[in-house]
Amino acid sequence: MPNTPEEIIAKLSDGFNKARDEGDLLFFPSTIHNHKEYGVEWEIRLCPALQNKPALPTPHFDAKVDEKRAAFGTEGKAFDPFAPPYVPNLYVGDLKDADEGNEYVVLFNKFSVVQHHLLLVTKEFRSQTAPLMPPDLVQAYLLLVAAQKAGRKFFAFYNCGDQSGASQPHKHIQLIPVEENGPPIEKLSRSTTIEVLERPFALDNVPYANHVRRFPSHLPTCSTDELAATLQKAFMELLDLALSTFRRDPPTTPISYNIILTLDHIHIIPRKQETYTLPETGEQLSINAMGFAGCLLVKSENEFEAVIKESVGKILAGVACNSIHDQQCEGACSL
Repeated sequence: MPNTPEEIIAKLSDGFNKARDEGDLLFFPSTIHNHKEYGVEWEIRLCPALQNKPALPTPHFDAKVDEKRAAFGTEGKAFDPFAPPYVPNLYVGDLKDADEGNEYVVLFNKFSVVQHHLLLVTKEFRSQTAPLMPPDLVQAYLLLVAAQKAGRKFFAFYNCGDQSGASQPHKHIQLIPVEENGPPIEKLSRSTTIEVLERPFALDNVPYANHVRRFPSHLPTCSTDELAATLQKAFMELLDLALSTFRRDPPTTPISYNIILTLDHIHIIPRKQETYTLPETGEQLSINAMGFAGCLLVKSENEFEAVIKESVGKILAGVACNSIHDQQCEGACSL
């Protein structure tokens, strides 16, 4: 029997503690340092314990091959940690889309830097290179609404494609708890004045391509049909802008992008590459949607100092596309 989003949220505290205490979930303590650039109070999370995290194999992102293996059980199929049987202590519950019948499993992230880090995973194998569909968006948003009703604040993100910072090829959305004001980039989004609610906008303060759409304030109380229609329309508008951005600033690899979803906004950030090489140390810093939400992760004091010296804005601009939002809004390029 599927759970409700409210039941999922209610299980978090006890479930997380049990999984951690019994060794099925590895929690890496960290400290957060604030660093202001471009009008954003970036959070740089220093987690030295991650240097001891087990090395994971490079994810495979050939959607056609993965789906064929998942369907027919082809020999040599890579291990999928998001496929059953699930580790009991990492399993939180099941969700099912009422309209289309899509099924999902909710799992704790085995390697957690933030407590109650959740994964919303398609039960049937779907590729992490695929765009989000209306049921995906609806289930993620309903979890955000359920968290709010419980007096908590989460945001969701999706790393799409092999240059997005995704760590697994099985389609999954991640949900992270945050302070009341939300992730740092959301504070900038809320403070941006827009003339037309139904029109996408860009955060001009930051030096990389980004596309944002604001939701109507009543969206959390809408019917699932209205919710699905609103989320799909917003997502497709932003995806069109992202594709237009790629045409102007084409990547050398298959298309990748990051999605950030809150109760108030959806963001898409087109990507050109996954990692940024820090000149100071020569280390490669992997950036996923968390970085564009305003939350970067470093593993050492040296890496932290190198990030500050290089500047967060320069790092993010180095792995994203150049912004052409003004030209897009003026109709200077075809969508």
